[in-house]
Amino acid sequence: MTRVEQWIFVEQNDVGTLFHMAGLATPMALRVAVTLGLPDRLDEGASAALLAGELDVDPVALELLLNHLVTVGVLDKTDDGYRTTAFGAHLRVDADNMLSNLLNLDNAGGRADQAFVELFHSVRTGRSAYEYRYGQDFWADLAERPRLRESFDRQMTQRFRAHVPRIVAGFDWSRFATVVDVGGGAGSLLAAILDAHPWMHGHLVDLEPTAAVARRTFLARGLDERTRVIGGSFFDPLPAEADAYLLFDILHNWDDEHARRILGRCVEAVHSEGRILIIEGVGGRRATTESDLAMLTIFGGRERRLDELRALAEPQGLVLEGVTDLTDNRCLLEFSVAG
Repeated sequence: MTRVEQWIFVEQNDVGTLFHMAGLATPMALRVAVTLGLPDRLDEGASAALLAGELDVDPVALELLLNHLVTVGVLDKTDDGYRTTAFGAHLRVDADNMLSNLLNLDNAGGRADQAFVELFHSVRTGRSAYEYRYGQDFWADLAERPRLRESFDRQMTQRFRAHVPRIVAGFDWSRFATVVDVGGGAGSLLAAILDAHPWMHGHLVDLEPTAAVARRTFLARGLDERTRVIGGSFFDPLPAEADAYLLFDILHNWDDEHARRILGRCVEAVHSEGRILIIEGVGGRRATTESDLAMLTIFGGRERRLDELRALAEPQGLVLEGVTDLTDNRCLLEFSVAG
């Protein structure tokens, strides 16, 4: 192969790779398949005509979708129609791996990802594309749409499941008699911490619909006598005088102004020898660039660098005492209150 032929070959490969990376057809085909429930429905196989009638969709368009799903290996074409492959079975609801919840366009994760089509707005303005696309921010959307909120709670519980054991094992929680989990969701992390330390007590603060789920979590795990759940916002006053206030994946969802307000509420509440514990991806250390763009696009936030987190905390009188790498993409930052 001559040098010119080599250059043309490489260029064509690079162009093809870039074009493939930029393509939207397959990502959206997978999301539409999940939203229609195709991986589940086609476990036993069915024809396109039968499916179109069941789903009330255009039969010609559906067959185009099904054929592309065959091309990418999610479905097999059979004599009788289409069947889910072993690869495609990962998209089934009962696979219990987060994908069906995250990719469903009617759920919180799938709706949020659609805001990426407005990424240019976020890059131009530094503001959330979600609000630009839907007319209100992500949290207001959840408050108005119970299905979105429920799917988001499931998403967080499933996502935390992989992180919780390493978070519990990777830090000395035994130093604290009381922990307030600020925006603690369904309570899976706080429950695991309390399970590992039977002398500890915990408070959880989250909006009421999610707080109700946390109460059930603690009751089911026999922790109701050691826990207190408060339905409310972390922008409001928090339970006072605890040893530690935990913010797990909270600050990166907010711009600097709101992040400072959340930290301010923690500082108001913590006793003089207490700690503020922030668990997040840290830019340049334990965070992905994809997550950075997601935080910007959906929330108008970002995965802050260590110096940026320190700059948020210092005006609140907080001093960074240490950083612990907990998982591949999460660090724990421990702050004390300056005397």
